[in-house]
Amino acid sequence: MSINIKDTVKAIREMVSIIDPEDDYLTIAAAEEQMAMTHDARQKDLHDAHAKVKQLAKVLEAARVSATRPSTIPSADEHAAHMNDLDATRLSLAKAINDAESALAGKEAELARLKEETRSLESSDPAAEHELDATALRLAMYKGLGFEPIVDKEGRIAKVLVRANSGDVHCVTFDRHRSDAEYTQLLWKLASS
Repeated sequence: MSINIKDTVKAIREMVSIIDPEDDYLTIAAAEEQMAMTHDARQKDLHDAHAKVKQLAKVLEAARVSATRPSTIPSADEHAAHMNDLDATRLSLAKAINDAESALAGKEAELARLKEETRSLESSDPAAEHELDATALRLAMYKGLGFEPIVDKEGRIAKVLVRANSGDVHCVTFDRHRSDAEYTQLLWKLASS
């Protein structure tokens, strides 16, 4: 198919009356202006969307941080183990307190018994209850000092055995040739030798 040039020129000449370059220019300028406004609006929407995404990313990160367990807080297993340890300690302390209270009750009972016994002993007079033999006490004291009296058949002191500090034993017979003061001096002299 070949295009005839004459027909083409004729068609262009017919269209020249229809084509208005100024009107076409205004239409193109309006279209470009509309496209620029649309582009600006899209850029603004895109910028707003980016700002909103950044804001939501910050909120997401804050939520993620608040949802994660801090390192200072133990894990659930560690927390359960710690609670078990505390329960065991609590039970141990309760048992210790119970044992201490039982011991305290026993000691209080013993204290009450001892106070009653003390009151009983303070109100009693042991010297009045027992008859003391002064002679036996004196003999025990003399023996403690190293003097052992020997009595005759009549119950009088006939001799005294004296244990000296050196370990020697001396016998002093009372034959009434000396005075009581001389016998006393002799006995102490022999005991300290």
